Amino acid sequence: MSNEATTSGGSVASGGLPTNGRPPVGERRVGPGPGGGLGGGAAAERGSGRPPSGSLALVAGNVALGAMVVLSLAIVGIAASRASILSPPSHIEFPGWMAGPLGFIGRPLHPGQTALKLILSFAAGGMFVGYLVVLASVSRLRARVAIGAVVAIQVIFVLGPPLSLTDAFNYLNYGRMEIVHGLNPYTTIPALEPPSDPTFLLSNWHQLLSPYGPLFTIFSFALVPLGVAKAFWALKISLMVANLATLRLVWRCAELLGRDPLASTLFVGLNPLVVVWGLGGDHNDFFMVFLVMLAFYLLLEARARRAGVGAVGRHEAAETGELGGAGESGEAGGGGRLASFLDGAPRPIGSGEAGPGREFGAGFALIAAVAIKASAGILLPVVLLGAGRRVRVLAGMVAGAIVLGGASLYAFGLHLPNLAQQSTLTTLAGLPNVVGSVLGLGGENDAMKTILDGVLAVAIVACAAWSWRTRRWIAASGVVTLVLLVTLSWALPWYVLWLLPLAALARGRGLRAAALALTLYLFLIWMPEMTAVIHAFDYKPSLTRLGQERQQKTLLLLH
Repeated sequence: MSNEATTSGGSVASGGLPTNGRPPVGERRVGPGPGGGLGGGAAAERGSGRPPSGSLALVAGNVALGAMVVLSLAIVGIAASRASILSPPSHIEFPGWMAGPLGFIGRPLHPGQTALKLILSFAAGGMFVGYLVVLASVSRLRARVAIGAVVAIQVIFVLGPPLSLTDAFNYLNYGRMEIVHGLNPYTTIPALEPPSDPTFLLSNWHQLLSPYGPLFTIFSFALVPLGVAKAFWALKISLMVANLATLRLVWRCAELLGRDPLASTLFVGLNPLVVVWGLGGDHNDFFMVFLVMLAFYLLLEARARRAGVGAVGRHEAAETGELGGAGESGEAGGGGRLASFLDGAPRPIGSGEAGPGREFGAGFALIAAVAIKASAGILLPVVLLGAGRRVRVLAGMVAGAIVLGGASLYAFGLHLPNLAQQSTLTTLAGLPNVVGSVLGLGGENDAMKTILDGVLAVAIVACAAWSWRTRRWIAASGVVTLVLLVTLSWALPWYVLWLLPLAALARGRGLRAAALALTLYLFLIWMPEMTAVIHAFDYKPSLTRLGQERQQKTLLLLH
């Protein structure tokens, strides 16, 4: 790689800052954005008697952001106001510490269960439409306004009760099993702990050995001394911090790749599955994705230092190209206060060989991600073979395996998370089960499950080889993650978070289009009112023989 980085459509300004065709900080872009943009530019439109398309896009984008904030308040406010299907633990116990402070918003309303389903469907549907509008108008949005809306939505869902599922209390219960009751969660099912434990009453995987990674389970141990209520809120706040840190890393990675950082950040941070079901449901995937993105940032930073500039040149970086159709943010590079908040525009970096710390740290971070959730393991060969300094990355992976493996051995002995049993579960409306039904199999049978496992194995090998030959490890990581998601039997809506940062940073539009399509599919099958629609097409997965067997297997693990 040459030390003289070049950029397509831009140049390196004095002091080493790449302009990438951006106007100076504080100036607004008036022409169309890259990848199609919004039309013929402001000058051509002024004589037409019509408002500039940029103004329409700005208004539409700001309205969409405001609507997403309001709809977030509506969902959380109604869920926090009283026990309901919106927060499953509330049917067992719903103290004020669990409900959160926003219940006053929904307290004047008294909707029934059917009305609650409609409210959630329409509110989440409105957020999805708002998400698409924001993505379409991102080239005209002010970075401060957009990022402010992202942070506001994050805070709103963190301040609410657990939505959709009871995973937060499953996490806390597995931690209390070891610390309070002396029971190893990898060898003892929760049903054998004292049923009077407060988290046992609020959790539901009572017949399932813990499937969660050792690093996350050790983290849950650290929460136990806080007590149940404080541990619950410490977990929620930690998840939000991890997600905001992930978004900052996405911003920085986009800058290093010459992408539009605002478009990349909003693509990840405003996805309704991530905020409603993921952050609202308090799921540990945010820790895993943060560590993956930390590894990616460290690798990109090391490559940028070798290139001698603060952003990777487009012809020299294998992951180059514009964020298709996204345009550029209204505040080029995020200047002013936003610059200090998000670490600003790319800064000059001294030329020459970078020290081994970054690549070593990237390898360690990837192993830590696997120790949170095993799903990250599919990225290890892809990233390792595509990295510029493989020996350093491998050394970090080995060190991570030794350190974290030693911690797991000390805490749990030779026992590992219960992935085998969890992998037998099936989401009835998930893509593999639907395909199995269409093929006349009654759903995803054992033979089809074996075939899909083989497809994933082939994808891992193929993407690792692709990454090794082209160094396009971001795109290859995105493709293998997409294959995992579409072949996964137990697919939950917030799992799309695994793919979103990779799709946001990869070259071309293919992965982003696939991520949006997968978001739409998961969104529809998890809408409360979609069950009736699915049944209208004579697809009733719970009534097939396979469907009944799968459902019974899941119920046996729950109680």
